[in-house]
Amino acid sequence: MTAEAARAVSGPAPALTVRQEARRRDILAATHQLACRGGFDAVQMREVAEEAGVALGTLYRYFPSKIHLLVATMQDRLDHLHATLRKRPPSADDPAERVAETLMRAFRALQRDPRLAEAMVRALTFADRSVSREVDEVSRRTTAIIVDAMTPPPSRTPPTPEQLSAIRVIEHTWHAALITWLSGRASTAQVRTDIRTACRLLPPPER
Repeated sequence: MTAEAARAVSGPAPALTVRQEARRRDILAATHQLACRGGFDAVQMREVAEEAGVALGTLYRYFPSKIHLLVATMQDRLDHLHATLRKRPPSADDPAERVAETLMRAFRALQRDPRLAEAMVRALTFADRSVSREVDEVSRRTTAIIVDAMTPPPSRTPPTPEQLSAIRVIEHTWHAALITWLSGRASTAQVRTDIRTACRLLPPPER
């Protein structure tokens, strides 16, 4: 069964009640704290449950594994970044420069918590088909951030297929740059250069 077929069978995630959403937020906050303190290895299901004040069985009902937990934490961090960027959008005139500025701001935010960054990126790297829906959500959030930087609302038009192809290349470059930086194989300057090089692939917005 393909990933797309698996998602079709599983269907959309059910909506949470206010209480369930509050509990989910507590779990993500606990995951965030543990990852900031000790990285990927510090995020253990029992420790997360204790930190969040929930039963271990309850935690597993929300998140089947630590990979699900950390990918959801990445979703949460991207949502926070997106909200911040909408309040203070990039200022460059050129769309490619706006996207590069946006991704470098995201990179600097990750630099402030390198253990958290390492945990989230490792989770994305290790994710298998069981986490495909959550990984797709990370990709959708990243794409939305890039599209907003390219053509800020209210003047935004839907990206063209050519633009979407360039966005996918930018996302791949962004992910690879994070991995090489976290492993000590790339400097901040190299990350900046790679991101700007990839962003130059963006075709100009249609008039």
